[in-house]
Amino acid sequence: MILPAYPLFAATQLVLLGTGTPRADPQRFGPASAVVYNDNAYLFDAGAGVVRRAEAAAELHNIPALRAAQLRRVFITHLHSDHTLGLPDLIFSPWVLGRTQPLEVWGPKGTQAMVNDIEAAWNADIDIRTHGLEHGNDTGYRAIVHEIDPGFVYRDGALTITAIPVHHGSWAQAYGYRIQTPDRVIVLSGDCSPSPALIQACNGCDVLVHEVYTLAGAGQKGAGWIKYLSQFHTSTDELAGLAKKAHPKLLVLNHQLFSPGAPDAAALLKEMRRVYPYPVVSGSDLDVY
Repeated sequence: MILPAYPLFAATQLVLLGTGTPRADPQRFGPASAVVYNDNAYLFDAGAGVVRRAEAAAELHNIPALRAAQLRRVFITHLHSDHTLGLPDLIFSPWVLGRTQPLEVWGPKGTQAMVNDIEAAWNADIDIRTHGLEHGNDTGYRAIVHEIDPGFVYRDGALTITAIPVHHGSWAQAYGYRIQTPDRVIVLSGDCSPSPALIQACNGCDVLVHEVYTLAGAGQKGAGWIKYLSQFHTSTDELAGLAKKAHPKLLVLNHQLFSPGAPDAAALLKEMRRVYPYPVVSGSDLDVY
């Protein structure tokens, strides 16, 4: 299948910073994506290594908005550790590297408590950096939290962001996000089992970024694993059914859970294409769409 060309220099760019899972894969950092529009970066999730991945993307693709000191906004899908391990990094590293504005954080209920605990845990560091010989500013390490409900959550000029309620196992709140600019609509699923709200949110969107797991060999880990997957994640067959209703111009596979029967991205993509004959790619760290 020949995929359509997606320009690296579109007015609105989607940058996959980290496409990993809790697995310690050195090629896939913790979950994090960025939408860059009008020289501003809007981050979604903060997996391990998020600031260094953003710097790598800034250098590789010449996107100044992803320089560390420019990272000022993040939207969290849910509070699983693999999606938030980079939050202290995102709060403190850009500050140390020159950011003077507080980080703004949007996320589900519990985000404020998490940020409070992070600041308390690094209290000695903050004290030394602001009152010691570094003479650091006393504003750039702060975080302003917005705990959100489903629906419209943010506007910045012509860019709007909507929180989409999704089902992610035992979590009381989990979100995907719909980002709309004058030239593109991008939908990010976050982690979830098949969630009908994503169909309506996409509805012919330019890019749908969706998590997925392989069916082949998934049962080798036992019935408990299958039960977990069915409640927390989306299989290739389920994603194909959802995407056929959502009609994205491009489907990007993210947070890919492999199994012994499909142990890598190529095998997962082959499994996906058996049931989804439309443009689909396996996302990798630092890809731009």
